Amino acid sequence: MPVLRTPAHTAGRRPCAALLAAVLCLGAGGGAALSTATATAAYAEEPGWTAGPAAGGAGPARPYFYLAGPPGTVLEDRLALTNTSDREHTVTLRGDDAYNTADGALAVSPAAPPAAAAGRGGAAPGAGSWISFGPAGTVRIPPRTRAVVPFTVTLPPASPPGDHPAAVIASEDGREAGVRIHLRVGGPTLAALTVEDVSVRGEGARAVVAYTLVNRGNVALVPELALRAEGLFGEVPGRAARPLPVELLPGQRVSLTEPWPGAPVLDAVDLTLTATAPGAAPATARASAWFAPWGIAARIGAGLLGLGGVGLAALLLVRKRRRGGPAADAEPVPAGERAPDHELTGASR
Repeated sequence: MPVLRTPAHTAGRRPCAALLAAVLCLGAGGGAALSTATATAAYAEEPGWTAGPAAGGAGPARPYFYLAGPPGTVLEDRLALTNTSDREHTVTLRGDDAYNTADGALAVSPAAPPAAAAGRGGAAPGAGSWISFGPAGTVRIPPRTRAVVPFTVTLPPASPPGDHPAAVIASEDGREAGVRIHLRVGGPTLAALTVEDVSVRGEGARAVVAYTLVNRGNVALVPELALRAEGLFGEVPGRAARPLPVELLPGQRVSLTEPWPGAPVLDAVDLTLTATAPGAAPATARASAWFAPWGIAARIGAGLLGLGGVGLAALLLVRKRRRGGPAADAEPVPAGERAPDHELTGASR
């Protein structure tokens, strides 16, 4: 499940505690990526305050915000800040774009994300700037108190339809907590997925299939992948369709690997990868791979080379002996049967 990440800047804190306390993780289409027990443990280690969507009526707590509307409209929601400590906290609020890191986790950053986070293309530039807290951008929370802060999201008239991942960020003294916003602008939507750059690495039970998924549409996708293989002697064990632990934002390209424990030891195989996602047509890509036990082949080759060397040496020895003179078992020719010596002819008498 995608995890909303914000970097921890507080010096002197234990890395694990600082990271857990800085993260509010929100699931995509299913729920939070961290369990309630984990989150409770994090807050116990790092007491202070928490941030999350304000409860809407008597329903269960929301793990993230979901807002949708046509271009040019203003959407509203509320953020809940809970002070769990015995002292007052002053928290600053802002909106930010969201993007996917190289491992598929959703993240936000107070600065521009690193170039390595190739998934940034999924968030429309400036989506975070559509979020406003107005005069409530800084909030003082008394001890053991819960504050509910309203905010708005203004969709520009020219905003393109589809998903625009964003987040609201609460910060104090270097500690940050982010809450994801699933933001969709109304209009025609397109779910489109392609599979590219398929190759096989390794062999046998250690083989993996490398490939690239590309979201060609304007909505976020949670894909599934299946692998089918056909060898010289029939079908080879592949992988049944299973959900991938990644969310593809619109326009995002991500490179992944799929374990293939059923890869053969000796065969020539045609691979077919099929990726599916709700609303998108199945995407397929094919590749071919040769499998051979190269260690055994190398030993066999060395043995054959050795036998060839011995055979060649024997052949050269036989030819050398044939050139050396008459065979040892040849019988002498009687003098009477010898051919006459050559005589000079044409001499005058």
